[in-house]
Amino acid sequence: MSASSQFYLKQAEQCELAAAASSLNNQRDTLLRSRLAWLELANRELEVQAGREKRERDRLQALQSASPGETVNG
Repeated sequence: MSASSQFYLKQAEQCELAAAASSLNNQRDTLLRSRLAWLELANRELEVQAGREKRERDRLQALQSASPGETVNG
């Protein structure tokens, strides 16, 4: 897990705690919407990281399977 996704998840947790402690409906709603936004950012970051890792694995596999004089684009 990247530092960014950890940060996003921590912010979502902070919003959840603050929402639970809030006695004002509009403030609680705002904090819960903020929590969802942070969770979406964390999810997006994790998906991007997974895509990077997959591309890197694919690239390394292509390099390993290439003939010694052959070049691999990418």
